[in-house]
Amino acid sequence: MTVQVRAQAPLDTWRMQNSTSPASPDQVADALRAFDPRSPEFAADPYPVFAIARQAGRPLWHEGLGQWLAFSHADASATLRSKTLGRVFRPREPSELWDTFNWLHADSILDTEPPTHTRLRALVSKAFTRSYIEALRPQVIECTQNLLDAMAAKERDGGTADLVTDLAEPLPVMIIAAMLGVPQADQHLLRPWSQDIVKMYEYDRTPQREEAARRSSEEFAAYVADLAAQRRDDPGADLITSLVAVREGGDRLSDHELIATCVLLLNAGHEASVNGFGNGMVAAFGTGQADRLRTEPQALAATAVEEFLRFDAPLQLFERTATADTSIGGVTVPEGQKIAALLGSANRDPAVFPDADRMDLSRSPNPHIGFGMGTHFCLGAPLARLELTTSLPMLFERFPAIRPAGEPVMRPTFVLRGYQAVPVTLAP
Repeated sequence: MTVQVRAQAPLDTWRMQNSTSPASPDQVADALRAFDPRSPEFAADPYPVFAIARQAGRPLWHEGLGQWLAFSHADASATLRSKTLGRVFRPREPSELWDTFNWLHADSILDTEPPTHTRLRALVSKAFTRSYIEALRPQVIECTQNLLDAMAAKERDGGTADLVTDLAEPLPVMIIAAMLGVPQADQHLLRPWSQDIVKMYEYDRTPQREEAARRSSEEFAAYVADLAAQRRDDPGADLITSLVAVREGGDRLSDHELIATCVLLLNAGHEASVNGFGNGMVAAFGTGQADRLRTEPQALAATAVEEFLRFDAPLQLFERTATADTSIGGVTVPEGQKIAALLGSANRDPAVFPDADRMDLSRSPNPHIGFGMGTHFCLGAPLARLELTTSLPMLFERFPAIRPAGEPVMRPTFVLRGYQAVPVTLAP
């Protein structure tokens, strides 16, 4: 799907005006036509389009995507909270090619609705408690320290440190791998498997990406199945052992549910940390807010992380399907049609966030919806917050002179928004 965008004069005119100037119906229509998740130009900076589209005051129908789009904070929140808008997974065909990929989603918390979702979340939550997450803090500190040491050594040896590849990416993978009981020698396998699978959430899927997703689904599922079999015979102090043993009454996770849960914990559990850190740091450097972190890293850590997640959301879009005719923001989403909550747009809504297009690391309150809302509120949010609020101040305490060392390289994706490289220099 390629969205044809007509002459951009109305959009360009609006951009040159004060961002609070009312947008005309023609400008809103142009913004909707410019909404193209397959376009690298749009993905690089979707926020001007969001700002105009929000002024419609209601969800908008996107003919090219065949779904409604909820741009405002109120409409996106209502979309996420509605009991008649659900995650309806449609298996991919042909089934013999997509078998593993399909059940990894059909049996996961992310793509099920009550009562199945309620049952799965109750079982998984028993092994994924806040106290369990908090007990990981010493390990997060140790891993962060080791990664910072490696960054310093890399720069001393004449290399360029990179916030994504050297810190933001390996840290959550290391933590989740340790939680699951994945041996250190195998941890390098996890991120490539995850990347291949989550690229299927984008709109620019190619035959090559689909083949990679099928292959990685099969390899990842087989690996977790083998680990689970080992833990049944030889229990350990890890999350897979807990998931193997966890029960709710007489219920327990099936083999497919256990594997799907572990795969989801890695896929979804590290994306927010990786992209939230990278996106936030690029924005902090670009807006001068990084200077505040140099002087008060610990005091700002908690609010800075929430602002990182608000200002440039790691997850931009979350689709829901109407299981009955549903009213959102004055429009009716008929049964069977989709509506997408635009999290990145909602988090820049000036009706909720004063001076919404300005990064403010001490912003409070900050009711962003970066982790979703309602039934599908992110189970891993406490872990992501722990990793980010620990690693961010440690970075600035260790390297208070840190600054960019070149242009960051953005991933050419829209739904999962992030950078693949953020080069920095550490020395004064």
